[in-house]
Amino acid sequence: MSDFDIAIIGSGPGGYVCAIRAAQLGLSVCCIEKSENLGGTCLNVGCIPSKSLLHTSYLYKQTKDLSKIGISVSSVQIDIKKMLESKNESVSSLTDGIKFLFKKNKIVHKKGFGRISNLNEIEVLSNNESEFIKAKNIVIATGSEVSTPKDILLDEIDILSSTGALNLSAVPSDLVIIGAGYIGLELGSVWSRLGSKVTVIEFADRILPGMDSEVSKNFQKILIKQGFDFKLSTALRSIVKKNGKTYVTVETKGQSMELACEKVLISTGRKAYTYGLNLDQLNIEVDNHGRVETNELFQTKIKNIYAIGDCRKGPMLAHKASEEGIAVAEIISGQVGQVNYNTIPSVIYTSPEVASVGKTEDEIKNSGIKYKVGKFPFTANPRAKIMHDTEGFVKILSDVETDEVLGVHIIGPDAGNLIAELSLAMEFGASSEDIARTCHAHPTLNESIKEAALNVEGDAIHI
Repeated sequence: MSDFDIAIIGSGPGGYVCAIRAAQLGLSVCCIEKSENLGGTCLNVGCIPSKSLLHTSYLYKQTKDLSKIGISVSSVQIDIKKMLESKNESVSSLTDGIKFLFKKNKIVHKKGFGRISNLNEIEVLSNNESEFIKAKNIVIATGSEVSTPKDILLDEIDILSSTGALNLSAVPSDLVIIGAGYIGLELGSVWSRLGSKVTVIEFADRILPGMDSEVSKNFQKILIKQGFDFKLSTALRSIVKKNGKTYVTVETKGQSMELACEKVLISTGRKAYTYGLNLDQLNIEVDNHGRVETNELFQTKIKNIYAIGDCRKGPMLAHKASEEGIAVAEIISGQVGQVNYNTIPSVIYTSPEVASVGKTEDEIKNSGIKYKVGKFPFTANPRAKIMHDTEGFVKILSDVETDEVLGVHIIGPDAGNLIAELSLAMEFGASSEDIARTCHAHPTLNESIKEAALNVEGDAIHI
């Protein structure tokens, strides 16, 4: 029976990063993965393939619009087969990269389904065979799975999860998306750019519930201009396939409506995946969302069994899982590992991108903290004008008394990269004045951050 310092169940962004960091710290490491490839949902059927399709579809749409800046391109066409091949090549390259890193760091990879037998033992089930390994420490990094509404069955042909929507062989004439979260809006953007008529059904009264409400409202207006149709405060009642079409019945304000479409994407969120881990027998608690209960050190009730990533509370973000993986590896090795959840950014990779870090204005209002707001529109940014990409703004929220930055929200070009500056600033407790007094290169999109910081005190130069 193999014996390790640490065994990790799951090789997603939490699990594989945890494994590498633990190996760097001199621990003997085993990582157990039930799927064919390393990398978890993110690399195989989530972050990476979706961003590949977003990138390709964005370039297609941009190419069609090049005549606006004096470049004539005739007969722009999309080859879906090649687009999917490019996506798959990116996925393969990155998953192979993890294999290389495992080999480089002498991490043992066990392919199979991991089941925790007791506090120091895991059974690995594979091809009707089982193997037992021992570990001083066990990390649950099993991630999450698609959550579907009751009585809705996915066939991944016409009624799709995000996985099915990543592999469509042709552009659907019309696509109904159930759920206005980031996954639905990103995939909706892909197929909308390529020619689909996209209708989004959302039970809440606005898209992206939980996001800063001003950002949400402005983003919805932008998407409507791009061709999205939204039906908010609307409940899904049924999905039926008949006569070669898919029919979606919804209800709003007591009135039923039937929508006919070619494809339906179910994008109603994800849930923790902890199936078959034997948690009940070990008396390891889960919350009412199925997430493993842990303390601030990521420990379950059994102190040498930890949980990280999507199967633990917190935002379901790949980079959040990775930070927790590093923290756990360091804690196990005797160091002080921690994660500052207030500086974890979130990004929606549409066009324009939407990014945020820290508190929303709604949260600050509800907390009773007195705050100031500085905003700057990309319409006044020279680089954005050059790029013909001026939708959106930067919004900085700071404390009235201390001027400490409490939250930042960006809609605009390259927002996913721009937000990193603000995450770093908040990590070091920066004030809006600190950002305003920092010289930013010209002409760059980042200048909008400086201007928004200046505008906290009404001192923006270019508006």
